[in-house]
Amino acid sequence: MSTSIVIADDHPLMLRGLSDFLSSKGYSILGKAEDGQSAYNLIIKHKPDIAILDIRMPYLTGLEVAEQCQKHKLDTRVILITFDNEEALFDKAKEFNVYGYILKEFAIEEIEICIDHVTKKEKYFSEEIASYLNSKIKYSNAHIKELLTKTELKIVKQLSKNKSNQEIANTLQSSIRTIEKHRSNIVKKLKLQKSHNALMLWANLNKDLF
Repeated sequence: MSTSIVIADDHPLMLRGLSDFLSSKGYSILGKAEDGQSAYNLIIKHKPDIAILDIRMPYLTGLEVAEQCQKHKLDTRVILITFDNEEALFDKAKEFNVYGYILKEFAIEEIEICIDHVTKKEKYFSEEIASYLNSKIKYSNAHIKELLTKTELKIVKQLSKNKSNQEIANTLQSSIRTIEKHRSNIVKKLKLQKSHNALMLWANLNKDLF
């Protein structure tokens, strides 16, 4: 029997794209909604295996729907899709027993892997945020200055402003290869995953440290 799913997103194109993609893969789409309250009503009505919800929606957010599901002990497992990489949202997602958390730019690439995990009652989070969720290491300002060299600190500061390797190389009057080498060293020192965006995400989450 195929996995039953309810999908909610207030962006019609995203909603249709995800629905069409999952239908083509053989999943059973029981309902679609463009706001959180409608999504919650569909969950109550159809009791799907999985609900794939946008975090930011009218009436109820994806997190609020997840909270209601947890509060009323519903069996539906929630997967959140979002553009947000805010620390507080990750913590809320874990608090409300969310099973999956995917960044929207990777939704189509990762959704099947995520559903496969969630169907087996295994939690799945986008690689870009997994390093934060799985090893939530809190650094102090002093610790970071001790851990990273002055050049590495400059690079992390530039990354927190979403600068590319080329822009950082220009600013620091260095080569791209040197910047890449520094980035690799920083990832090792911070014990981050080696995914492309992990360091930039970490820099954005920890702007107050440098």
